[in-house]
Amino acid sequence: MSRPALALPPQLSPAAAEGTLRRVSRFLARALPLCRAHTVEFYTRGLWDRFVAPRPAAVLEALRRPLTEASGAAVEGWDDDTFSEVFCENSEKLINVHSFALAAKYCSLSSLGVCTPLEDVLEALRGDNQGTTGIKTDEFMNNKKSHEVQVMSELVVNIANYCDIKQVIDIGSGKGYLSSFLSMQYNLKVYGIDSSNINTNGAHERNRKLKKHWRSYQSRGKANLKSQRLEKANDRPEESEIKCKAINEKPLNNDSSLQSQDQMAIQDLVPSCGFKGIATCEMSKQTEADLVAWTQSDENKLSEETLAILNVLPADVVEVSSSQCNCGELCEEEKARRKMVSLKANVSKSSESNLYFPLTSCITAKTELSDIITDLEDCMMVGLHTCGDLAANTLRIFTAKPEIKAVCSVGCCYHLLSEQFENQEECPSEAWGFPMCQYLKDKGWCCGRNARMSACLALERVAVGQMLPTESLFYRAVFQVIIEEIYGVTKSDRHVGKTFSKSSSFIDYVRKSLKKLELDDSKLPDSCIMDYYEKYKHRMNELEAFNMLKVVLAPCIEVLILLDRLCYLKEQENIAWSGLVKLFDPVKSPRCCAVIALKKESCF
Repeated sequence: MSRPALALPPQLSPAAAEGTLRRVSRFLARALPLCRAHTVEFYTRGLWDRFVAPRPAAVLEALRRPLTEASGAAVEGWDDDTFSEVFCENSEKLINVHSFALAAKYCSLSSLGVCTPLEDVLEALRGDNQGTTGIKTDEFMNNKKSHEVQVMSELVVNIANYCDIKQVIDIGSGKGYLSSFLSMQYNLKVYGIDSSNINTNGAHERNRKLKKHWRSYQSRGKANLKSQRLEKANDRPEESEIKCKAINEKPLNNDSSLQSQDQMAIQDLVPSCGFKGIATCEMSKQTEADLVAWTQSDENKLSEETLAILNVLPADVVEVSSSQCNCGELCEEEKARRKMVSLKANVSKSSESNLYFPLTSCITAKTELSDIITDLEDCMMVGLHTCGDLAANTLRIFTAKPEIKAVCSVGCCYHLLSEQFENQEECPSEAWGFPMCQYLKDKGWCCGRNARMSACLALERVAVGQMLPTESLFYRAVFQVIIEEIYGVTKSDRHVGKTFSKSSSFIDYVRKSLKKLELDDSKLPDSCIMDYYEKYKHRMNELEAFNMLKVVLAPCIEVLILLDRLCYLKEQENIAWSGLVKLFDPVKSPRCCAVIALKKESCF
């Protein structure tokens, strides 16, 4: 197999990646105690006095300045010696909030310079090929998912084309938003694997609903296509005049250019519905020619829409009305037979490629994909917000299996990662979610669940005004004081859950929470509950400031996890290129960075 001549963008060397990881880990070793503390225990464990020296108001004032002034800019002149300005050497308390915020900014992806720009990657992958114009997905996805699918699918298809592969395995595919779009818009054969039968069943239900709106989506697709062509024509009036003149001078049935436009229109409209589980057939030249001739024939009464449906839908979702087939004189058995023959022919044409198959299976580092996918061939693995260990296992499977030529993985839910050193356990045979690279393993590095939970916080959203749920956190922290002092409960197998949104007041919140924990609330009068509220009300700003410190530190913890994965890939001998690429707008999609890798050509 020969790849395009255009080289991929420069990548971070293994030494540079590990050096960056070292710097981030040194800062976090000092700062992480702030995030290892649980907000629920804020008052019961006196977290403010234990970890922070300045007053809450001073902390909040100092944090607002770096978030606005230093946002998006690299921090100059930061080195390890500055740590002494941030934390007290004796008490280890935070003493300089401004320096803390700048250090955290320095350890962010934007300042470290470890990310490869998405535009550079796409340009290198495309070579001389033009980018594909994507269809609008916001009619059948929410804004966040539409943004993610549009961006990631363009990257995935360019990687697939670069590696000359047609099969994609979507790990943790959920309801198949990415999988179905890759299959229909880009003619890729996609296997979506998810551990939940509920997700698989939900995907089928989504298909059923989308089927009802097929013609509506198709009509909008036609309108969008017409609008795009009009815009192009207005931008290039002279070229449009020449084309119109050429069309008028040639017989309609002999105009190959017009036929090509008709074929493109059909192919553009077919994927616009967003079905999951659809078989989309990449037509051969002969099929395209037959299709154009068929639509021009007076004898054939099938519309372009019906042809499009027959070419993409599997047998269990295709419904053809007998009034469309000009076969009213045929018996019902003959009409049914002919319909099945047509369906089987189309299914047969698309049996080798351009299908989406949702599968249910639990993926681990030891999973044999060939046991799940019987026709496994050269392919790439993708994952859009794969939870916890699934992202790490995706990378492990990629490096171990020769059939997998590339990987594009966006992880999430860091709090669900398993950590080798969290409970001082050592089990070399176990595939832990963290750490993956040798450097952090040798250091016995551990984040802890609370810190990994903090890594899921969205600094960018807070920076643009989306506030933290301080009041609900305050309710929970004060409630913890109550159950420890009144009921002697420090830990419980039961959870309070989302009681705050269902409560009309603090008293109501406490009583509902006590019932969830199966504690007797009759011995706790309303006056006693309000006494606790009044006692801690003036300290709510402590909780707000403490959580803002966690938010500022969140990107650094995420960087540590991402660099750990990147360094793991850099340690593998069969990897030709690996890097971190920021895909999404972090306000729309906070977990926005992809880990991408391609294997060496010798592995093909």
